[in-house]
Amino acid sequence: MTSSSNLPVPVSVLKWPALVAAAALGLAGCSVANSDGAGTGSADTVRVVLGQEPPTLEACESNLTSTGVVVRSNVTEPLIERNPTSGELEPKLATEWKATSDTEWTLKLREGVTFQDGTPFNAEAAAFTIDRAVNSKLGCNVEGYVFGDADLAVKAVDATTLTVTTPEPDPILPLRLSFLEVVPPSTSTTEKVREPIGTGPYKIESWDAGQKITLASWDGYWGDKPAYAKAEYQWRSESSVRAAMITSGEADVAMGLSPDDNIGDLGVDYPNNETVALRMDANEAPLNDIRVRQAINYAIDKEGIVNSLYQGKHQVAAQLVPEGIVGHNSELKGWPFDVEKAKSLVAEAKADGVDTSKQISLVVRSAQFPKITELAQVLQEQLSQAGLNVKLKMLETSQHLTYQVRPFAEDEGAVALMTQHGNQAGDAAFTVDQYMLSNGAQSYFGTPEFDAMIKKADAASGDDRQKAFEEIFAYQNDKVVQFAHISHQTGILGKSKTVNYTPNSSSGDELRVSEMTPAS
Repeated sequence: MTSSSNLPVPVSVLKWPALVAAAALGLAGCSVANSDGAGTGSADTVRVVLGQEPPTLEACESNLTSTGVVVRSNVTEPLIERNPTSGELEPKLATEWKATSDTEWTLKLREGVTFQDGTPFNAEAAAFTIDRAVNSKLGCNVEGYVFGDADLAVKAVDATTLTVTTPEPDPILPLRLSFLEVVPPSTSTTEKVREPIGTGPYKIESWDAGQKITLASWDGYWGDKPAYAKAEYQWRSESSVRAAMITSGEADVAMGLSPDDNIGDLGVDYPNNETVALRMDANEAPLNDIRVRQAINYAIDKEGIVNSLYQGKHQVAAQLVPEGIVGHNSELKGWPFDVEKAKSLVAEAKADGVDTSKQISLVVRSAQFPKITELAQVLQEQLSQAGLNVKLKMLETSQHLTYQVRPFAEDEGAVALMTQHGNQAGDAAFTVDQYMLSNGAQSYFGTPEFDAMIKKADAASGDDRQKAFEEIFAYQNDKVVQFAHISHQTGILGKSKTVNYTPNSSSGDELRVSEMTPAS
């Protein structure tokens, strides 16, 4: 790939910021009047405003951002917790763990812990949680995201000792276990539950569908009592409205803000590990031709998007994980913006019999992150400039999930799905296994050769692991091209001056209310 700095740019493409401005006009009518009179709140309640209502609080779906931001480490807790700042694994419901053979790990569990329904936490509950989330037919998102097809053999040796055995050696099993939120054995094994019971510092007090979720501090919590007695969650789709709720005193914490939301010093930047990309279905024409997928990469003006939509706060992406993740390949550079190259690749594919006129559905989730509607419209315009027939489909969360995770929506034709992927675990396996394996939970396709590379990387450790995943990201860009990477994001959290809280790389997926305190 060559630099695009001196490439000619068609006039029609240069006009795309005007398209963004026009789209933004439709948002101008939004105001805090939509906030249903949140009021000034109470000193013992922290009020959080999200971009969307969680589709569920089911614990085995907690790796989904929209669910985990409320439930993880608030209502439920894992056996092992990853420190988002240091990256180190720390005790939670398990106090220690060690490999006792090539494929077996033994965990010692915390004593004196009970669930919010009064039942005891013990090795039986831990084993039940793993069986339910990983080994059952529930189709939990965490299964595909973290464990793939691998089932685990679990055994409660005694009340405080658990063994977990993997089919093959797995050097990062403790890290994988940090994604499992523990639930009591009374939890249904035949269907997912909307409101889980956990061991966390807060329990679900009420969920007024479409309005708000209220968590209440739980008196039986085994750890330190949180500073706030309650946490209230509301949701507003427009980031400018969420920001205005902070400045007007109607909310204390606002998630997913944009650089131009005019929140001033009440906005806090933080590295959120999120990467935005298009995931393309290579099973359907015209995306089944690699030249068309390459053309899409050339057609996207990534630097223009970063600078015009996000005021330069994001970084152009060349892979699905940002710097700091094990396996990140620092040698990769973003595809250059070259509309003429994109057009020639589409024309070449057409000349060889590919039906390049067939519709590509650009599937986008409403309110997933700031400026997503404007970004979607820009992408539709830029891909059209390359000679492709693109239809934009804006969907709500529940509809979008049918395209995001298996089993995928059928009879849709070619799909380019906008994804926002955050690797909060710090290891490329949590990206590659779900997004690039042929049968990955969020992968449209792959190759046997690529699958073998991934399996080898998964089993490696140390420098060998780093090198193996670097090669995988390079191979994806050269030989597979399932993705058109756009940007690594920087998060902005709105915070009232009445609240002490420092966001970290996990805040967008796991907003720990117990870490918040009233400002003195």
